[in-house]
Amino acid sequence: MDAYRYLLDLAIILLSTKVLGLLTKKVQMPQVVGALLAGLILGPAGFGLLTETSFIHEVAEIGVIVLMFSAGMETDIKELKASGKASFIIALFGVLVPLAGGYAVAWFFNKPGAIESDVTSPVFLQNIFIGVILTATSVSITVETLKELGKLKTRSGNAILGAAIIDDVLGIIALTIVTSMADDSVSLGIVLLKIVGFFAFSGIIGLIFYKIYKKWVDEAEKELHRHTIIAFVFCLIMAFVAEEVFGVADITGAYIAGLIISNVQRSTYLESKFDTMSYLLLSPVFFASIGLKVELPKMSMTIIAFAVVLTIVAVITKIIGCGLGAKVCGYKNYQVKRIGVGMISRGEVALIVASKGAALGLMSSALLGPIIVVVVITTIITPVMLKVVFAPGTAPAAEQIVPESERVKSYYENREDNR
Repeated sequence: MDAYRYLLDLAIILLSTKVLGLLTKKVQMPQVVGALLAGLILGPAGFGLLTETSFIHEVAEIGVIVLMFSAGMETDIKELKASGKASFIIALFGVLVPLAGGYAVAWFFNKPGAIESDVTSPVFLQNIFIGVILTATSVSITVETLKELGKLKTRSGNAILGAAIIDDVLGIIALTIVTSMADDSVSLGIVLLKIVGFFAFSGIIGLIFYKIYKKWVDEAEKELHRHTIIAFVFCLIMAFVAEEVFGVADITGAYIAGLIISNVQRSTYLESKFDTMSYLLLSPVFFASIGLKVELPKMSMTIIAFAVVLTIVAVITKIIGCGLGAKVCGYKNYQVKRIGVGMISRGEVALIVASKGAALGLMSSALLGPIIVVVVITTIITPVMLKVVFAPGTAPAAEQIVPESERVKSYYENREDNR
């Protein structure tokens, strides 16, 4: 019976995410909120009907890879290049401000006798690490919400995507610096060299693959399934190489693979195929799995206060940090708000960083509860707040949509009507 339990788990996840997604849509919220709530309600933090098995974890990992690959295919390269400098500045402010905010909160609460600690690393490093956790951004939630709203290809959407990728790299560097201070086996120089190596590798391999793939596709008289399969193979290889060879997040490799494919003439056909695979199976499992990770431990009043303050700071510092970066780069006020809100979600990224720190003795197990609270709340409120800041009438005029994206935009709007 247990050998086939995964079939029942899948059925429950797909049904619950769709039902709750439709309910949240009824109250004018993005459907991704319903999918997140489904995981929370059915998981250990709720009724305990589901737990995250290795199967669910691996399907969810493929889900986020496909989600970011699709986001890459929908990104306009010219606009991304134009916003490259701005994305770096936005990401830089979006890392520094939360880092300072997280450290300040930890410095205030994490004192001997105030919070029980089971680690031996210096308190200064523990506090810095809390700040590092807040630098994380889980752009997958934002991507799905912007796709649902039809705003992924706006100027704000491109800025968020670019900043999120750079944020990921800066976050790795920040994590490496702190862990290298606690673990002598970690070399900052080697990590930085690997990051540079990955982007150099992506540029060379990407150019070669693009020329061969485009020639092959253009010579075909019509769209073929084999085009989609080879594109997916390239996505998976790039994700694997990024994570295993260069130590960069697999979703970064998948996103860059999507960027490379986005220049192919028939990328709209590819997008439709991957979108079907995503919303039919992979995305519901991924978003539900975030909720399934949540297990709220017993928390003292001090820990609860720490969780509340840390959550507020997590939200405010991303809005202020990324918004300030956007303002410096000349974005309009309504775009500043959109970019700031789009970077709030911490998602699974913060959980991964937190687990890394706990393993290295940089974070007490007593602080895991507050981190989970931050992840849950920022993950749920991000799509809700995006709905507000992208609502009609919040901008002087609609942001320009890249002309060649009109067919894709129309496709998603029609797909949404039929969900």
